[in-house]
Amino acid sequence: MQYTQLFDLGFLIAVVMFVVGLRRLSSPATARNGNLLAAAGMGVSILLALFYPLEDAPIGQNFIWIILGLIIGAAIGWVTSKRVKMTAMPELVSMFNGLGGACAVAISMVELGGYQPLFEANASTVTAGVHATGLLAMFVGAVAFTGSLLAYGKLAGIVNDRKLKLPQPTLINMVLLALIVAGMVYKVAMPAEPFGIVLAIMGISLLYGFTFVIPIGGADMPVVISLLNAFTGVAAALAGLVYGNQIMLVGGILVGSSGTILTVLMCEAMNRSLLNVIIGGFGSTGGGAAAAGVDGDQVAREVTLNDAAILLSYSDSVVFVPGYGMAVAQAQKAVRELDDLLESNGVSVRYAIHPVAGRMPGHMNVLLAEADVPYPKLLDLDAANDFLKDATVAVIIGANDVVNPAAKDSPGSPIYGMPILEVLQAKNTIVLKRSMGTGYAGVQNPLFFHEKNRMLFGDAKASIENLIGEVKNTI
Repeated sequence: MQYTQLFDLGFLIAVVMFVVGLRRLSSPATARNGNLLAAAGMGVSILLALFYPLEDAPIGQNFIWIILGLIIGAAIGWVTSKRVKMTAMPELVSMFNGLGGACAVAISMVELGGYQPLFEANASTVTAGVHATGLLAMFVGAVAFTGSLLAYGKLAGIVNDRKLKLPQPTLINMVLLALIVAGMVYKVAMPAEPFGIVLAIMGISLLYGFTFVIPIGGADMPVVISLLNAFTGVAAALAGLVYGNQIMLVGGILVGSSGTILTVLMCEAMNRSLLNVIIGGFGSTGGGAAAAGVDGDQVAREVTLNDAAILLSYSDSVVFVPGYGMAVAQAQKAVRELDDLLESNGVSVRYAIHPVAGRMPGHMNVLLAEADVPYPKLLDLDAANDFLKDATVAVIIGANDVVNPAAKDSPGSPIYGMPILEVLQAKNTIVLKRSMGTGYAGVQNPLFFHEKNRMLFGDAKASIENLIGEVKNTI
Protein backbone atom coordinates (compact mmCIF):
# COMPACT_ATOMS: atom_id res chain seq x y z
CA MET A 1 0.00 0.00 0.00
CA GLN A 2 2.78 2.42 0.95
CA TYR A 3 4.58 1.58 -2.30
CA THR A 4 1.49 2.58 -4.30
CA GLN A 5 1.08 5.78 -2.27
CA LEU A 6 4.59 6.88 -3.27
CA PHE A 7 3.56 6.60 -6.92
CA ASP A 8 0.40 8.59 -6.22
CA LEU A 9 2.53 11.27 -4.56
CA GLY A 10 4.69 11.35 -7.67
CA PHE A 11 1.59 11.84 -9.83
CA LEU A 12 0.53 14.72 -7.58
CA ILE A 13 3.94 16.36 -8.04
CA ALA A 14 3.59 15.95 -11.82
CA VAL A 15 0.15 17.60 -11.73
CA VAL A 16 1.60 20.54 -9.80
CA MET A 17 4.30 20.84 -12.47
CA PHE A 18 1.58 20.91 -15.13
CA VAL A 19 -0.36 23.64 -13.35
CA VAL A 20 2.67 25.82 -12.61
CA GLY A 21 4.00 25.31 -16.13
CA LEU A 22 0.64 26.28 -17.63
CA ARG A 23 0.51 29.37 -15.42
CA ARG A 24 3.96 30.45 -16.61
CA LEU A 25 2.84 30.14 -20.22
CA SER A 26 0.64 33.19 -19.68
CA SER A 27 3.63 35.54 -20.03
CA PRO A 28 6.24 35.63 -22.84
CA ALA A 29 8.91 36.26 -20.21
CA THR A 30 8.23 32.96 -18.43
CA ALA A 31 6.74 30.88 -21.25
CA ARG A 32 9.96 29.03 -22.11
CA ASN A 33 10.54 27.88 -18.53
CA GLY A 34 6.85 27.03 -18.16
CA ASN A 35 6.98 24.83 -21.25
CA LEU A 36 10.08 23.03 -19.97
CA LEU A 37 8.49 22.53 -16.55
CA ALA A 38 5.30 21.08 -18.04
CA ALA A 39 7.37 18.82 -20.33
CA ALA A 40 9.33 17.59 -17.30
CA GLY A 41 6.04 16.87 -15.55
CA MET A 42 4.96 14.80 -18.53
CA GLY A 43 8.25 12.89 -18.41
CA VAL A 44 7.75 12.14 -14.72
CA SER A 45 4.18 10.98 -15.46
CA ILE A 46 5.33 8.59 -18.18
CA LEU A 47 7.98 7.03 -15.94
CA LEU A 48 5.56 6.62 -13.05
CA ALA A 49 2.92 5.09 -15.33
CA LEU A 50 5.46 2.60 -16.69
CA PHE A 51 6.46 1.33 -13.25
CA TYR A 52 3.13 1.67 -11.46
CA PRO A 53 2.39 -1.66 -9.74
CA LEU A 54 -0.76 -3.37 -11.00
CA GLU A 55 -2.22 -6.60 -9.70
CA ASP A 56 -2.86 -8.10 -13.12
CA ALA A 57 0.12 -6.61 -14.96
CA PRO A 58 3.57 -7.21 -13.45
CA ILE A 59 6.16 -4.47 -13.78
CA GLY A 60 8.13 -4.73 -17.01
CA GLN A 61 5.38 -6.26 -19.14
CA ASN A 62 5.69 -5.13 -22.80
CA PHE A 63 8.56 -2.79 -21.90
CA ILE A 64 10.38 -3.47 -25.16
CA TRP A 65 7.41 -2.34 -27.25
CA ILE A 66 6.77 0.67 -25.03
CA ILE A 67 10.39 1.84 -25.08
CA LEU A 68 10.59 1.28 -28.84
CA GLY A 69 7.49 3.44 -29.31
CA LEU A 70 8.92 6.17 -27.08
CA ILE A 71 12.21 6.21 -28.98
CA ILE A 72 10.55 6.34 -32.41
CA GLY A 73 8.08 9.04 -31.35
CA ALA A 74 10.75 11.13 -29.65
CA ALA A 75 13.05 10.88 -32.67
CA ILE A 76 10.30 11.96 -35.09
CA GLY A 77 9.28 14.86 -32.84
CA TRP A 78 12.86 16.03 -32.30
CA VAL A 79 13.88 15.93 -35.97
CA THR A 80 10.64 17.54 -37.16
CA SER A 81 10.83 20.35 -34.60
CA LYS A 82 14.48 21.07 -35.42
CA ARG A 83 13.85 21.25 -39.16
CA VAL A 84 10.63 23.23 -39.22
CA LYS A 85 10.86 26.90 -40.13
CA MET A 86 9.25 29.47 -37.86
CA THR A 87 6.80 30.35 -40.64
CA ALA A 88 5.60 26.74 -40.57
CA MET A 89 5.15 26.60 -36.79
CA PRO A 90 1.32 26.82 -37.02
CA GLU A 91 1.30 23.80 -39.32
CA LEU A 92 3.55 21.87 -36.91
CA VAL A 93 1.33 22.70 -33.93
CA SER A 94 -1.75 21.62 -35.86
CA MET A 95 -0.17 18.34 -36.97
CA PHE A 96 1.11 17.40 -33.51
CA ASN A 97 -2.26 18.27 -32.03
CA GLY A 98 -3.94 15.97 -34.55
CA LEU A 99 -1.65 13.12 -33.53
CA GLY A 100 -2.86 13.55 -29.96
CA GLY A 101 -6.42 13.04 -31.20
CA ALA A 102 -5.32 9.96 -33.14
CA CYS A 103 -3.88 8.50 -29.93
CA ALA A 104 -7.25 8.92 -28.22
CA VAL A 105 -8.91 7.09 -31.13
CA ALA A 106 -6.40 4.22 -30.90
CA ILE A 107 -6.85 3.90 -27.13
CA SER A 108 -10.63 3.89 -27.47
CA MET A 109 -10.56 1.29 -30.23
CA VAL A 110 -8.50 -1.04 -28.04
CA GLU A 111 -10.86 -0.61 -25.12
CA LEU A 112 -13.94 -0.96 -27.31
CA GLY A 113 -12.80 -4.26 -28.74
CA GLY A 114 -10.39 -3.43 -31.53
CA TYR A 115 -7.68 -5.52 -29.89
CA GLN A 116 -9.84 -7.96 -27.97
CA PRO A 117 -13.64 -8.37 -27.92
CA LEU A 118 -13.93 -6.71 -24.52
CA PHE A 119 -17.51 -5.58 -24.65
CA GLU A 120 -18.82 -8.44 -26.80
CA ALA A 121 -17.40 -11.07 -24.48
CA ASN A 122 -18.00 -9.30 -21.19
CA ALA A 123 -20.99 -7.08 -21.95
CA SER A 124 -22.64 -7.87 -18.66
CA THR A 125 -19.60 -6.79 -16.59
CA VAL A 126 -18.97 -3.44 -18.31
CA THR A 127 -20.98 -0.45 -17.21
CA ALA A 128 -22.81 1.72 -19.70
CA GLY A 129 -20.88 4.71 -18.40
CA VAL A 130 -17.50 3.19 -19.25
CA HIS A 131 -18.79 2.13 -22.65
CA ALA A 132 -20.20 5.57 -23.40
CA THR A 133 -16.98 7.25 -22.25
CA GLY A 134 -14.91 5.13 -24.62
CA LEU A 135 -17.15 5.97 -27.57
CA LEU A 136 -17.13 9.67 -26.70
CA ALA A 137 -13.34 9.69 -26.43
CA MET A 138 -13.13 8.05 -29.85
CA PHE A 139 -15.49 10.63 -31.37
CA VAL A 140 -13.73 13.70 -29.94
CA GLY A 141 -10.29 12.30 -30.79
CA ALA A 142 -11.35 11.52 -34.36
CA VAL A 143 -12.67 15.05 -34.89
CA ALA A 144 -9.44 16.52 -33.47
CA PHE A 145 -7.36 14.24 -35.72
CA THR A 146 -8.96 14.84 -39.12
CA GLY A 147 -9.86 18.43 -38.29
CA SER A 148 -6.22 19.15 -37.46
CA LEU A 149 -5.07 17.45 -40.66
CA LEU A 150 -7.33 19.72 -42.72
CA ALA A 151 -6.20 22.78 -40.72
CA TYR A 152 -2.63 21.76 -41.52
CA GLY A 153 -3.50 21.54 -45.21
CA LYS A 154 -5.07 25.01 -45.19
CA LEU A 155 -2.15 26.57 -43.33
CA ALA A 156 0.42 24.92 -45.59
CA GLY A 157 -1.39 26.03 -48.72
CA ILE A 158 -2.07 22.44 -49.78
CA VAL A 159 -5.82 22.98 -49.53
CA ASN A 160 -7.41 25.96 -51.28
CA ASP A 161 -10.25 27.48 -49.23
CA ARG A 162 -11.87 28.95 -52.33
CA LYS A 163 -12.11 25.59 -54.09
CA LEU A 164 -12.89 23.28 -51.17
CA LYS A 165 -16.51 23.99 -50.35
CA LEU A 166 -19.52 21.97 -49.21
CA PRO A 167 -23.11 22.51 -50.34
CA GLN A 168 -25.13 23.24 -47.19
CA PRO A 169 -22.23 22.51 -44.79
CA THR A 170 -24.33 23.17 -41.68
CA LEU A 171 -26.94 20.64 -42.78
CA ILE A 172 -24.29 18.04 -43.62
CA ASN A 173 -22.63 18.49 -40.24
CA MET A 174 -25.94 18.19 -38.40
CA VAL A 175 -26.80 14.95 -40.25
CA LEU A 176 -23.37 13.43 -39.53
CA LEU A 177 -23.57 14.45 -35.88
CA ALA A 178 -27.05 12.92 -35.57
CA LEU A 179 -25.77 9.64 -37.06
CA ILE A 180 -22.85 9.58 -34.62
CA VAL A 181 -25.06 10.23 -31.59
CA ALA A 182 -27.61 7.63 -32.72
CA GLY A 183 -24.86 5.04 -33.25
CA MET A 184 -23.35 5.72 -29.83
CA VAL A 185 -26.70 5.44 -28.06
CA TYR A 186 -27.48 2.19 -29.84
CA LYS A 187 -24.08 0.66 -29.07
CA VAL A 188 -24.27 1.60 -25.38
CA ALA A 189 -27.77 0.10 -25.16
CA MET A 190 -26.73 -3.03 -27.08
CA PRO A 191 -23.05 -3.64 -26.19
CA ALA A 192 -23.08 -7.19 -27.56
CA GLU A 193 -23.82 -5.97 -31.10
CA PRO A 194 -21.09 -6.55 -33.74
CA PHE A 195 -17.96 -4.45 -33.49
CA GLY A 196 -18.69 -3.10 -36.99
CA ILE A 197 -20.95 -0.49 -35.39
CA VAL A 198 -17.95 0.95 -33.55
CA LEU A 199 -16.00 1.05 -36.81
CA ALA A 200 -18.90 2.86 -38.50
CA ILE A 201 -19.04 5.44 -35.70
CA MET A 202 -15.31 5.97 -35.99
CA GLY A 203 -15.51 6.40 -39.78
CA ILE A 204 -18.33 8.94 -39.57
CA SER A 205 -16.47 10.78 -36.79
CA LEU A 206 -13.34 11.02 -38.93
CA LEU A 207 -15.45 12.36 -41.80
CA TYR A 208 -17.13 14.85 -39.47
CA GLY A 209 -13.71 16.21 -38.51
CA PHE A 210 -13.17 17.20 -42.14
CA THR A 211 -16.64 18.64 -42.72
CA PHE A 212 -16.41 20.52 -39.42
CA VAL A 213 -13.30 22.46 -40.53
CA ILE A 214 -14.04 22.85 -44.26
CA PRO A 215 -16.33 25.92 -43.91
CA ILE A 216 -13.87 27.75 -41.64
CA GLY A 217 -11.72 30.26 -43.50
CA GLY A 218 -8.02 30.99 -43.26
CA ALA A 219 -8.49 34.09 -41.10
CA ASP A 220 -10.02 31.94 -38.37
CA MET A 221 -7.21 29.39 -38.24
CA PRO A 222 -5.89 30.64 -34.85
CA VAL A 223 -9.31 29.99 -33.34
CA VAL A 224 -9.58 26.59 -35.05
CA ILE A 225 -6.17 25.45 -33.80
CA SER A 226 -7.06 26.51 -30.26
CA LEU A 227 -10.45 24.78 -30.43
CA LEU A 228 -9.01 21.53 -31.82
CA ASN A 229 -6.35 21.62 -29.11
CA ALA A 230 -9.16 21.79 -26.56
CA PHE A 231 -10.80 18.80 -28.25
CA THR A 232 -7.59 16.80 -27.91
CA GLY A 233 -7.45 17.63 -24.21
CA VAL A 234 -11.05 16.49 -23.73
CA ALA A 235 -10.29 13.27 -25.60
CA ALA A 236 -7.27 12.63 -23.36
CA ALA A 237 -9.37 13.27 -20.24
CA LEU A 238 -12.01 10.82 -21.44
CA ALA A 239 -9.33 8.23 -22.16
CA GLY A 240 -8.08 8.78 -18.61
CA LEU A 241 -11.56 7.95 -17.34
CA VAL A 242 -11.61 4.75 -19.39
CA TYR A 243 -8.24 3.63 -18.01
CA GLY A 244 -8.76 5.00 -14.50
CA ASN A 245 -5.55 6.98 -15.01
CA GLN A 246 -5.72 10.10 -12.85
CA ILE A 247 -2.73 11.87 -14.39
CA MET A 248 -4.16 11.46 -17.90
CA LEU A 249 -7.51 12.72 -16.65
CA VAL A 250 -6.07 15.82 -14.96
CA GLY A 251 -3.69 16.58 -17.83
CA GLY A 252 -6.53 16.31 -20.33
CA ILE A 253 -8.73 18.58 -18.24
CA LEU A 254 -5.97 21.20 -18.07
CA VAL A 255 -5.41 21.11 -21.83
CA GLY A 256 -9.12 21.09 -22.59
CA SER A 257 -10.02 23.92 -20.23
CA SER A 258 -7.07 26.14 -21.16
CA GLY A 259 -7.76 25.56 -24.87
CA THR A 260 -11.40 26.47 -24.37
CA ILE A 261 -10.52 29.64 -22.46
CA LEU A 262 -8.03 30.66 -25.16
CA THR A 263 -10.63 29.99 -27.87
CA VAL A 264 -13.16 32.24 -26.12
CA LEU A 265 -10.59 35.00 -25.64
CA MET A 266 -9.62 34.88 -29.31
CA CYS A 267 -13.26 35.02 -30.38
CA GLU A 268 -13.67 38.09 -28.16
CA ALA A 269 -10.60 39.61 -29.83
CA MET A 270 -12.42 39.22 -33.15
CA ASN A 271 -15.78 40.37 -31.70
CA ARG A 272 -17.41 37.16 -32.89
CA SER A 273 -19.06 34.18 -31.26
CA LEU A 274 -17.59 30.70 -31.55
CA LEU A 275 -20.71 29.59 -33.43
CA ASN A 276 -20.17 32.40 -35.93
CA VAL A 277 -16.57 31.29 -36.45
CA ILE A 278 -17.62 27.68 -37.06
CA ILE A 279 -20.46 28.35 -39.50
CA GLY A 280 -19.64 31.83 -40.74
CA GLY A 281 -16.84 31.03 -43.15
CA PHE A 282 -15.13 34.36 -42.35
CA GLY A 283 -12.02 34.82 -44.44
CA SER A 284 -12.71 31.74 -46.58
CA THR A 285 -11.95 33.62 -49.74
CA GLY A 286 -8.33 33.86 -48.71
CA GLY A 287 -6.05 36.81 -48.75
CA GLY A 288 -4.79 36.66 -52.28
CA ALA A 289 -7.48 38.72 -53.90
CA ALA A 290 -5.96 41.78 -55.49
CA ALA A 291 -7.22 45.19 -54.66
CA ALA A 292 -6.84 48.27 -56.72
CA GLY A 293 -4.34 50.89 -55.68
CA VAL A 294 -7.02 53.51 -56.15
CA ASP A 295 -10.31 53.36 -54.25
CA GLY A 296 -12.60 55.96 -55.83
CA ASP A 297 -10.75 59.28 -55.57
CA GLN A 298 -8.37 57.92 -52.94
CA VAL A 299 -4.77 57.17 -53.83
CA ALA A 300 -2.26 55.22 -51.78
CA ARG A 301 0.88 57.30 -51.43
CA GLU A 302 4.33 55.73 -51.34
CA VAL A 303 7.33 56.72 -49.25
CA THR A 304 10.96 56.53 -50.30
CA LEU A 305 13.46 54.62 -48.22
CA ASN A 306 15.34 57.84 -47.46
CA ASP A 307 12.24 59.67 -46.24
CA ALA A 308 11.19 56.70 -44.13
CA ALA A 309 14.67 56.45 -42.61
CA ILE A 310 14.72 60.16 -41.72
CA LEU A 311 11.25 59.92 -40.14
CA LEU A 312 12.26 56.93 -38.04
CA SER A 313 15.63 58.33 -37.02
CA TYR A 314 14.21 61.58 -35.67
CA SER A 315 11.17 60.08 -33.95
CA ASP A 316 10.59 60.09 -30.22
CA SER A 317 8.89 56.68 -30.28
CA VAL A 318 8.26 53.98 -32.87
CA VAL A 319 5.78 51.10 -32.69
CA PHE A 320 6.31 48.04 -34.88
CA VAL A 321 3.09 46.15 -35.69
CA PRO A 322 4.04 42.64 -36.91
CA GLY A 323 1.70 40.47 -38.96
CA TYR A 324 1.76 37.31 -41.02
CA GLY A 325 3.70 39.13 -43.75
CA MET A 326 6.62 39.45 -41.36
CA ALA A 327 6.47 35.71 -40.70
CA VAL A 328 6.42 34.87 -44.41
CA ALA A 329 9.37 37.15 -45.12
CA GLN A 330 11.25 35.95 -42.01
CA ALA A 331 11.92 39.59 -41.22
CA GLN A 332 11.91 39.39 -37.41
CA LYS A 333 15.69 39.45 -37.01
CA ALA A 334 16.02 42.38 -39.40
CA VAL A 335 13.33 44.21 -37.40
CA ARG A 336 15.28 43.57 -34.20
CA GLU A 337 18.43 45.00 -35.84
CA LEU A 338 16.51 48.12 -36.86
CA ASP A 339 15.11 48.30 -33.32
CA ASP A 340 18.63 48.26 -31.82
CA LEU A 341 19.78 50.91 -34.28
CA LEU A 342 16.90 53.25 -33.43
CA GLU A 343 17.26 52.67 -29.67
CA SER A 344 20.95 53.58 -29.89
CA ASN A 345 19.83 56.89 -31.41
CA GLY A 346 17.46 57.61 -28.50
CA VAL A 347 14.24 56.37 -30.10
CA SER A 348 11.84 54.44 -27.87
CA VAL A 349 10.73 51.25 -29.67
CA ARG A 350 7.83 48.94 -28.80
CA TYR A 351 5.93 46.10 -30.53
CA ALA A 352 2.13 46.02 -30.75
CA ILE A 353 0.81 42.44 -30.68
CA HIS A 354 -2.78 41.69 -31.69
CA PRO A 355 -4.21 38.46 -30.18
CA VAL A 356 -5.09 36.99 -33.58
CA ALA A 357 -2.11 38.24 -35.60
CA GLY A 358 -0.56 35.38 -37.56
CA ARG A 359 -1.85 31.85 -37.97
CA MET A 360 -1.77 30.47 -34.43
CA PRO A 361 -2.16 31.81 -30.90
CA GLY A 362 1.01 33.68 -29.93
CA HIS A 363 2.51 33.44 -33.42
CA MET A 364 4.07 36.92 -33.33
CA ASN A 365 5.43 36.38 -29.81
CA VAL A 366 7.19 33.21 -30.96
CA LEU A 367 8.77 34.94 -33.95
CA LEU A 368 9.98 37.92 -31.93
CA ALA A 369 11.31 35.63 -29.20
CA GLU A 370 13.40 33.92 -31.89
CA ALA A 371 14.92 37.33 -32.64
CA ASP A 372 15.61 37.88 -28.90
CA VAL A 373 13.33 40.90 -28.66
CA PRO A 374 13.08 41.80 -24.94
CA TYR A 375 9.72 40.72 -23.54
CA PRO A 376 8.91 44.09 -21.88
CA LYS A 377 8.81 45.62 -25.36
CA LEU A 378 5.89 43.42 -26.40
CA LEU A 379 2.58 45.19 -25.78
CA ASP A 380 -0.81 43.51 -25.81
CA LEU A 381 -3.82 45.11 -27.49
CA ASP A 382 -4.85 47.52 -24.74
CA ALA A 383 -1.32 48.54 -23.74
CA ALA A 384 -0.35 48.99 -27.38
CA ASN A 385 -3.29 51.29 -28.08
CA ASP A 386 -2.32 53.40 -25.07
CA PHE A 387 1.27 53.63 -26.29
CA LEU A 388 0.17 54.49 -29.85
CA LYS A 389 -1.48 57.71 -28.62
CA ASP A 390 1.96 59.29 -28.14
CA ALA A 391 3.89 57.41 -30.83
CA THR A 392 5.62 59.31 -33.62
CA VAL A 393 5.46 56.45 -36.13
CA ALA A 394 3.64 53.13 -36.36
CA VAL A 395 5.34 50.73 -38.76
CA ILE A 396 2.95 47.99 -39.92
CA ILE A 397 4.90 44.97 -41.16
CA GLY A 398 2.69 42.62 -43.12
CA ALA A 399 -0.39 43.12 -40.92
CA ASN A 400 -3.75 44.01 -42.48
CA ASP A 401 -7.08 43.12 -40.90
CA VAL A 402 -5.86 43.72 -37.33
CA VAL A 403 -5.15 47.40 -38.18
CA ASN A 404 -8.11 47.98 -40.51
CA PRO A 405 -10.05 51.07 -39.30
CA ALA A 406 -13.17 49.73 -41.06
CA ALA A 407 -13.62 47.57 -37.95
CA LYS A 408 -14.47 50.79 -36.09
CA ASP A 409 -15.91 53.06 -38.79
CA SER A 410 -17.86 50.86 -41.23
CA PRO A 411 -20.95 49.10 -39.80
CA GLY A 412 -21.42 47.23 -43.08
CA SER A 413 -17.93 45.70 -43.00
CA PRO A 414 -17.64 41.98 -42.15
CA ILE A 415 -14.99 42.87 -39.54
CA TYR A 416 -17.01 45.68 -37.93
CA GLY A 417 -16.73 45.56 -34.14
CA MET A 418 -13.47 43.62 -34.14
CA PRO A 419 -10.99 45.19 -31.68
CA ILE A 420 -7.99 46.47 -33.65
CA LEU A 421 -4.64 48.08 -33.09
CA GLU A 422 -5.53 51.75 -33.55
CA VAL A 423 -2.40 52.75 -35.46
CA LEU A 424 -3.96 55.98 -36.72
CA GLN A 425 -3.54 57.35 -33.20
CA ALA A 426 0.16 57.68 -34.04
CA LYS A 427 1.33 60.84 -35.79
CA ASN A 428 2.46 58.86 -38.84
CA THR A 429 2.06 55.33 -40.20
CA ILE A 430 4.15 53.35 -42.66
CA VAL A 431 2.75 50.12 -44.10
CA LEU A 432 5.17 47.52 -45.46
CA LYS A 433 3.41 45.25 -47.98
CA ARG A 434 4.12 43.44 -51.19
CA SER A 435 1.00 44.80 -52.88
CA MET A 436 -2.36 46.45 -52.27
CA GLY A 437 -3.98 43.04 -51.76
CA THR A 438 -6.64 42.57 -49.10
CA GLY A 439 -6.18 40.61 -45.90
CA TYR A 440 -7.79 37.26 -45.11
CA ALA A 441 -11.10 38.96 -44.40
CA GLY A 442 -11.22 39.86 -48.09
CA VAL A 443 -11.99 43.56 -47.47
CA GLN A 444 -10.06 46.65 -48.48
CA ASN A 445 -8.13 48.57 -45.82
CA PRO A 446 -8.86 52.33 -45.70
CA LEU A 447 -5.63 52.78 -43.75
CA PHE A 448 -3.70 52.47 -47.01
CA PHE A 449 -5.32 55.67 -48.33
CA HIS A 450 -5.28 57.73 -45.12
CA GLU A 451 -3.45 61.06 -45.18
CA LYS A 452 -1.22 59.96 -42.29
CA ASN A 453 -0.11 56.82 -44.07
CA ARG A 454 2.61 56.03 -46.57
CA MET A 455 3.18 52.68 -48.32
CA LEU A 456 6.56 50.96 -48.66
CA PHE A 457 6.13 48.15 -51.16
CA GLY A 458 8.30 45.06 -51.37
CA ASP A 459 9.41 42.03 -49.39
CA ALA A 460 9.33 42.93 -45.70
CA LYS A 461 12.79 41.58 -44.93
CA ALA A 462 14.40 43.32 -47.90
CA SER A 463 12.60 46.58 -47.08
CA ILE A 464 13.73 46.50 -43.44
CA GLU A 465 17.31 45.68 -44.42
CA ASN A 466 17.32 48.60 -46.87
CA LEU A 467 15.89 50.84 -44.16
CA ILE A 468 18.72 49.80 -41.84
CA GLY A 469 21.25 50.98 -44.41
CA GLU A 470 19.45 54.29 -44.87
CA VAL A 471 19.15 54.89 -41.12
CA LYS A 472 22.87 54.26 -40.68
CA ASN A 473 23.57 56.94 -43.27
CA THR A 474 21.15 59.32 -41.56
CA ILE A 475 22.33 59.19 -37.96
